[in-house]
Amino acid sequence: MAMLVPAVPVHAEAPGASSDEVVRPTPDAAEAAILIETLKARLLTGPSATSVLEAWCAERGLAAEPRLVARRESGPEKPLSAAQARRLDLAPGEPVRYRRVRLTCGEHVLSEADNWYVPGRLTAAMNARLADSDTPFGRVVRPLSPSRRNLGVRVIWQAAFGRVPGPDEALFAVEAVLSTGDGVPFCEVAETYRGAVLGRR
Repeated sequence: MAMLVPAVPVHAEAPGASSDEVVRPTPDAAEAAILIETLKARLLTGPSATSVLEAWCAERGLAAEPRLVARRESGPEKPLSAAQARRLDLAPGEPVRYRRVRLTCGEHVLSEADNWYVPGRLTAAMNARLADSDTPFGRVVRPLSPSRRNLGVRVIWQAAFGRVPGPDEALFAVEAVLSTGDGVPFCEVAETYRGAVLGRR
């Protein structure tokens, strides 16, 4: 899996626009861009995407009970790359588990996440919850006092498109490594956030 790099300003063109046509964002699109940048900044500076998203759900009024649920997705596992194995500081033959979920708040699918974690660095109870429940990863591992080291962010939706993104439209993607309070890496995540995070007041 290619490593993401820090986002830099880029020029974007709305679908169907000619190369010499300037697309001016509508007021709603401009507001959406501000919200997206606000959420992105919180995610990049917060220790847990789960806690940031739950606070965001409450703030945006996305559900009567702003609580995240991790809906497991079936399908083939994505293999761990050599670079990921180095970042996780794996010993030879040390097992890694894979979990792919959609994080939802009420009826809104806020993000999709690929998660590679080292079960030997979690407790037995944590491993059981990750295997058998729809509890978000961040809530399960909270007793480890985790921190996030961001590997990079990729911007997908931009205000230059001149419209508000749809609820299923990808906005941006983040890759990060999670470590325990003692600095031991135990998980790498790849998260893609969707237009449903914007909600409507």
